[in-house]
Amino acid sequence: MFAKADAADAVSAFCVMSNNYGGSDMIKVIGFDIGGTLMEYKNMPNVWIDYYKTGFETVRDRLELHISDDDIARSVEVLRGYNPKVKYREEDIAPEVIFTDATSHWKCSFHLEKVIDIFYRSMGLVPYIYPDTVSTLKQLRADGYKIATLTDVATGMPDELHKSYFSELMPYFDMYVSSLSCGYRKPNPKGLSDIAEHFGVSPAEMVFIGDEQKDIIVAKRFGCMSVLIDRKGRNADFGQEHTIMNLTQLEEIL
Repeated sequence: MFAKADAADAVSAFCVMSNNYGGSDMIKVIGFDIGGTLMEYKNMPNVWIDYYKTGFETVRDRLELHISDDDIARSVEVLRGYNPKVKYREEDIAPEVIFTDATSHWKCSFHLEKVIDIFYRSMGLVPYIYPDTVSTLKQLRADGYKIATLTDVATGMPDELHKSYFSELMPYFDMYVSSLSCGYRKPNPKGLSDIAEHFGVSPAEMVFIGDEQKDIIVAKRFGCMSVLIDRKGRNADFGQEHTIMNLTQLEEIL
């Protein structure tokens, strides 16, 4: 895993290299955030932390573990400490590391993989793909664009489980990058650097679309075009170059 300075140096070096070699300003690669941009979860808790206690209680009940309420409270605090909204971090951490720490005080036998799986699946998340998503992705591919993603995975959630919620979209991605696969969460630009390097393009030949401030910051830090998708009409100004209300408006920008 890169240290922060190493990741920043790598991105800076790539940007300098791209600028030195020049190249067309024509957009060749389109990067998307996923949650809130291409899809959403219909029954996701307003704050993930609010679910932690229920998640561990469900694990206890399903696996019939002999752990107390105090054990669960301690596990909640450990998991809470890994949440980047509580304790800011850009490096991402493997689910196995997080849950090993969160369950280290449990005095009973269990399979860590089952704990993690039950913890998240019991949330009953219902994915909803926005109506304009598939048609837009199809059209972009038909027009010759390369399509990539840069998505932050929920604290402690395995990447494979994360991808399962939007499996029908995966065939449309030429490259899937998550905070777990690249090692860093947005707004660290390591993921966008990996995408650009993979396709051999400069930041000027990329655009990144997302619905949150960190999506705009990561695009600006990397140096590519930033587009905010404002599906809920918040009229937010994060310094984005363009704002769209739905994906069909991308055509006007491209």
